[in-house]
Amino acid sequence: MQRAQAELRDSLQGKPMVTDDDLTNLSYLKLVIRETLRLYPAVPLLLPRECRETCKVMGYDVPKGTTVFVNAWAMGRDPKNWVDAGAFKPERFESGTVDFKGSSFEFIPFGAGRRMCPGITFAQANMELVLASLLYHFDWELPLGAAPSELDMTEEMGLTIRMKKGLHLRPVIRVPLQAAP
Repeated sequence: MQRAQAELRDSLQGKPMVTDDDLTNLSYLKLVIRETLRLYPAVPLLLPRECRETCKVMGYDVPKGTTVFVNAWAMGRDPKNWVDAGAFKPERFESGTVDFKGSSFEFIPFGAGRRMCPGITFAQANMELVLASLLYHFDWELPLGAAPSELDMTEEMGLTIRMKKGLHLRPVIRVPLQAAP
């Protein structure tokens, strides 16, 4: 988080707020979002698909007409595709060869092909702007007495993935918001 905040604050140089134009210079912030989506895709099981013809998937015969679910959560944590798969390392995306636009099939938090999420561009812009604003304007602290090692990162599965126990952070204003004219 500190590296993303430093990038933001260096780039914005005291501006009163983050704008869309600022996002192009925030490469590390984009890496953080990709890594977050790899480990915690919003929807763990993508929309079901029906096999149009009999095929083999990972050595299994799949008959025509079978409904298949793609597990984006498991794909993002597969050690065959990711070195140190369980660790949060945004730098793994620095090469730029893996993106979430559906062409890298080991990383498809928005799906791929004809059924790819139509709101991907909107979602990406919103994630970047909201995260950039939160990191720019605030420093974030754990509640008094809490240590990072004590955080319970247990997930709860449902239609979406969420933490079983909420994460409570305390915002500390760093760059005050200014009212619009």
